[in-house]
Amino acid sequence: MVCGTTSDAGKTTIVAGLCRLLARNGVSVAPFKAQNMALNSAVTKTGHEIGRAQYLQAQAAMIEPEVAMNPILLKPSSERASQVVLMGKPVAVMTAAEYHEAKPELFDLVLESLDDLRSRFDVVLLEGAGSPTEINLLSNDIVNLSVAERAGINALVVGDIDRGGVFASLYGTVALLPPNLAELIGGFIINQFRGDPALLLDGTDQLEQACGVPTFGVVPMLEGLRLDAEDSLILDRSDYTAGLINSDAGLDIAVIRFPHISNFTDLDPLGLEDDASVRFVGSVSELGRPNLVILPGSKATVSDLGWLRARGLDRALADLVKVGEVTIVGICGGYQMLGRTVVDEVEFLVTAEQDSVVPGIGLLPVTTRFEPEKVLARAKGVALGQVVAGYQIHHGRVSLDDGADVWLTIDGQPEGTRSVSGGETVGNEAPKRESTVLGTTLHGLFDNDGFRREFLSEAAERSGVSFTPSPRSASSVRNAELDRLADHLEATLDMARIVALMAPRLNR
Repeated sequence: MVCGTTSDAGKTTIVAGLCRLLARNGVSVAPFKAQNMALNSAVTKTGHEIGRAQYLQAQAAMIEPEVAMNPILLKPSSERASQVVLMGKPVAVMTAAEYHEAKPELFDLVLESLDDLRSRFDVVLLEGAGSPTEINLLSNDIVNLSVAERAGINALVVGDIDRGGVFASLYGTVALLPPNLAELIGGFIINQFRGDPALLLDGTDQLEQACGVPTFGVVPMLEGLRLDAEDSLILDRSDYTAGLINSDAGLDIAVIRFPHISNFTDLDPLGLEDDASVRFVGSVSELGRPNLVILPGSKATVSDLGWLRARGLDRALADLVKVGEVTIVGICGGYQMLGRTVVDEVEFLVTAEQDSVVPGIGLLPVTTRFEPEKVLARAKGVALGQVVAGYQIHHGRVSLDDGADVWLTIDGQPEGTRSVSGGETVGNEAPKRESTVLGTTLHGLFDNDGFRREFLSEAAERSGVSFTPSPRSASSVRNAELDRLADHLEATLDMARIVALMAPRLNR
């Protein structure tokens, strides 16, 4: 098991890198996270929903992602409630208190999924959640060291030195644990180190003397690593957002950052485009006059639509369309918002202040009604003359008005519509090109290299700006990044000692 001193200490990345490193050396390895809380998810081949992180880790392990790798997924839908997804299917919306009470009953489900993977793989790399030393939650822990204890496995703890206080964090993680859990920790990893490792002097030796746990490696900061993000916390990191902005780019792309933004990994392939600049916006002033606007997915469509309307962004989008030369595309929740009406008595927790039937932005001739059963499927279709593959994950069923212009089909059925309008001439200005508004239920569109190049080229032409598409492939770049990560860990970690923690399984 790989635990962390805090959230975002690097657990997900370390597990992904170790998965790739072991797989390259002929070890059959699978990732596992008992309980994940994230709005970035993916769909397995069998039509089950799991966290995006475990999906990526399975890709790193060069195996097919499956639901046993993430038996419990929590998808926050409000400040105090989350949709609970068990074995890939939504079962309830629970408050934090309700879920905490239900956790003991879910422990068997966690252990059954883990046993299933252990019976089929040489190594299973478990990822913890947050810190394993949340002493207020230890009695009902079903994701950290209680799982390791029941399964009879050892653990590593990762600390992020870039945050400061790493020695205290690592020491405190062990010191606050009860002895039966503390003894499971076989080693530390110090992550995100900048500068000369010699500056640590004998710090790791002193740490081992203080708590009895050795350090298995100091991992330097790996600049520019871009892997699928687990949740929206990464949007607050300047290194992530700065990597998408290019002031010299021809194409200006604005992404609406909803409070409950989900599956924004849809946008990651846009970072491959050197001639496109991507910025996340939350106000009219930040929006400005981009060439392309993207409304991504949302876990709380009605609530986020109200947020957008309260900031005047609905009027700003309508004004952009009216003037012309802009492309607006909505994906899943964003598509639903662009329509005429949204009826949601499923995901949205109805209150006295908010109706469950709300008008949309009105830029597309569609109506959305939420149904209790979630659509979960991988899908292939055709858009802009290109074959596209992706996945669908939504409660909202989108109905098209008669005569709606379909631009994306899946198995011959419409899963995307568009409207063309605007292009008004103001004063003595030259006539402007029309605007195009599009929407679709299909996630993962921009991972399709041919489609991405065609779509962005059309958006640039519509705005009258120059754009040269990148020849790079999204899947090839993701694989290269995983290999780069694995190389980095191999060069900086004491893999012999780490493998020794797995020895009982490797030598069975």
